[in-house]
Amino acid sequence: MIGFPFDNMRSRSFVIEPVVRTDAAQLAALHALTFRQHWSDDEFHALLVEDNVFGFIAREEGNPKAMAGGFIVARLVLDEAEILTIAVAPPAQRRGLGHALMDATLRHLHNVRASMLFLEVDELNAPALALYRRLGFKQVGKRPGYYETAAGRSTAFTMRRDLKACR
Repeated sequence: MIGFPFDNMRSRSFVIEPVVRTDAAQLAALHALTFRQHWSDDEFHALLVEDNVFGFIAREEGNPKAMAGGFIVARLVLDEAEILTIAVAPPAQRRGLGHALMDATLRHLHNVRASMLFLEVDELNAPALALYRRLGFKQVGKRPGYYETAAGRSTAFTMRRDLKACR
């Protein structure tokens, strides 16, 4: 069990800020709480030092040292972007943090004139699928057996959103 203070997270207010390299350990800790196959501090650090990788983190307003409520990490290559991972702490879910993180990412991509955004999502993750569909993502592919689950393996849906139409 990770020893972060998640009690009363539902009553906290969060601000969305850019991810920085020193966030790697916190991203890894939160990733471990939300994913069966989670990434290490070193893996996050290796990503965050890349020039074309960016992200946003939901920090507790007025308490930047508190455990983050969520984060998103993405990569931009030429004019195409991919969400590498997004996580929201279980006690902070269903509060709009996922939408706020996606909104920050979409705004950033609009500002850098990206043309499309891709992501992969577990077919069993109904809340995430609903969010992505509300945000205009369309399924463009499948990866059978991509995710490891407690019951075996599940399919990843590859989704895309055209960003040029939003300009």
